[in-house]
Amino acid sequence: MSYRNKTYVAFASEDIHYYRLMTAWCENEKIEFDFHDAHDLNTALDTSQPDTIRRRLRERLANTKQTIVLGSSQCKSKASRTGSFIYYEIETLVALKLPVVLANLDGDRTARTDYLPQRFADANYHTLSVSFQPRIIQYALDDWVPGWAASTNKGPYQYKPEIYKKLGLG
Repeated sequence: MSYRNKTYVAFASEDIHYYRLMTAWCENEKIEFDFHDAHDLNTALDTSQPDTIRRRLRERLANTKQTIVLGSSQCKSKASRTGSFIYYEIETLVALKLPVVLANLDGDRTARTDYLPQRFADANYHTLSVSFQPRIIQYALDDWVPGWAASTNKGPYQYKPEIYKKLGLG
């Protein structure tokens, strides 16, 4: 297996413009946000067969050290349907035991059950919910993810307001 150094971003197709915004954050020199994007690998075309797409998704996730899930009602809804790609992505990242930062697209800072895919809402998989802002997402990737594997915590987690204040996010 190759070295895991990428960040995988999972999202419902309706939320792709938020993913594109994240890639723009990386290119903006005034925004401190950077990640090695797993979507740059093994391109699967829209015309590919579902089995081919799933195989490529698994290859991307196998080269991933951390994941960001863009939290929205569309994501939660699609993640509950076994035939959807977001369902497959979430099941695969859980099987690979990857840390998950859930970025709430509405800016909420809490672990919202209406955005958490059921796989994360139960008390078995430890996730972190943050607002969809570059500074707090970067902080989560740098601060929370490194200790994730050694953590004995279970279920959804969220930062205390003090962390947002420390980062100048009020």
